[in-house]
Amino acid sequence: MVLQVLVGSLTGIYRGRHPYGTFAEVRALTYVVVLVGALTSVLVFAVGVRWDVPRSVALIATPMALIGMLGARYLFRLNRERRAGPKEDAARTIVYGAGYLGDTIVRRMQTDANSPFRPVALLDDDPHLSNLEIHGVRVMGGFEDIAKVAESTGTDELVLAIGRADSELVRKISDAADEAGLRVRVLPLLESILEGHTKLSDLRDISIEDLIGRNPVDTEVESIADYIAGKRVLVTGAGGSIGSELCRQISKFAPSELIMLDRDETGLQMAQLGTVGHGLLHTRDVVLADIRESETLDRIFQDRKPQVVYHAAALKHLPMLEQYPEEAWKTNVLGTLNVLNAARNADVETFINISTDKAANPTSVLGHSKRVAEKLTAWMAEEAGRPYLSVRFGNVIGSRGSMLPTFQSLIERGGPVTVTHPGVTRYFMTIPEACQLVVQAGAIGAPAEVLILDMGEPVKILDIAERMIDMSGKDIEIAFTGLREGEKMHEELVGQGESDERPFHPKISHAQVQTLSPADMDKQVWLRRCGKYDEEAGIHVDG
Repeated sequence: MVLQVLVGSLTGIYRGRHPYGTFAEVRALTYVVVLVGALTSVLVFAVGVRWDVPRSVALIATPMALIGMLGARYLFRLNRERRAGPKEDAARTIVYGAGYLGDTIVRRMQTDANSPFRPVALLDDDPHLSNLEIHGVRVMGGFEDIAKVAESTGTDELVLAIGRADSELVRKISDAADEAGLRVRVLPLLESILEGHTKLSDLRDISIEDLIGRNPVDTEVESIADYIAGKRVLVTGAGGSIGSELCRQISKFAPSELIMLDRDETGLQMAQLGTVGHGLLHTRDVVLADIRESETLDRIFQDRKPQVVYHAAALKHLPMLEQYPEEAWKTNVLGTLNVLNAARNADVETFINISTDKAANPTSVLGHSKRVAEKLTAWMAEEAGRPYLSVRFGNVIGSRGSMLPTFQSLIERGGPVTVTHPGVTRYFMTIPEACQLVVQAGAIGAPAEVLILDMGEPVKILDIAERMIDMSGKDIEIAFTGLREGEKMHEELVGQGESDERPFHPKISHAQVQTLSPADMDKQVWLRRCGKYDEEAGIHVDG
């Protein structure tokens, strides 16, 4: 006993070094008991005969002492968890998913006195887990058993704890849970849970983004972003939804300097808040400038000497640019050329132009302007002999001015919700996924290429509108307005004549883009292709 107290005190097991009843404490306590047992055995073998003590005493006492100590600590832990568990009025909850996330969320529910949830059942589609019990909560079936388990346990809440669930699975579970009268909750990001940044109260209702968004492609961006580390990185359009998220992701890879450029000072403030934690706008990481001003850009690039450039600045609203094609030419075409020239003059090593799926077989002013930007980027890649390339993706969930906030506003106003056509479809991706593709492009893209993410199956806009109305609980009409000028029924990702090679990642296509020299640029020809030039009057149509 004296040896146990001395050795245990020296190793800290009596001073709260490890949480009670954890594997870490079991391991530490076992080491101490075995050491004390060994020392005791040496003493008994040395003087045991003289003291009339059997030599087997130490060998027998050591495991008995260990069992007694572990048992006492485990009982203490059980008592503490019982007192710290959820209150009686906590909602009885089914946790769907018995993997690591399910284990984590069940334990947090059971050990948080303020938990609004009490786990009473687990569901999982893996038949090998059918008899599993996690912290006293048993797996009671799979997807087919949602209604039966909900009725037998008297639950009205279901928490989805599947870390890699795609939208199809989420829709499937959500529909089945609705029929069973269950309210579906989803977890915050796994990273936030593991870092302890979330509470159980952060479990949120399922959103339309969960139902139409896909499981992000695992691009393993951390393993290929070395070209950013220690480099001076500049992002144009840093105040936009894509640009600001891009800045947040880039900052994780330790660039020597991150330069955020935009003409929107409010957007720059939000980008600065997301990267350095303040929006004082008094430091050199934010630059207020317009990409239409070539001399200003040249001065900035020569002064800051960026080594990697992400060009996200653009006008992106299709109907607006149909009215004002001149603005698309000035920003998306000439603005991109200004950034490319400034990048070449400053000896930029890597240049990534952010494009859109509307540049594939374009039919709109937006698509035609971004197509020209891709061709200019490809031309500059040949001129500079460096990886200057473009990245093309579809509609970004959550970006400013996207469809979902518009639908939400119309629903809140009582409708009607306007949809262009009952059959129209679009590709969707999340902002983080889009930015991961952009970051990865600099490592795997070749000069003059355009990288295209395989975005799965397109989603019907009508289905999204109907689901959002159902989720609102309101009776709202849907009105069809007809396709707008320049708008496609179905978007395309790969243009006619473009290859679809995937040398690095099965979900990322590499296509070659035709080059266009600035000397061959002709705005009138471009306006004709956009359908914005009146041949008889000899003028372009603008609004």
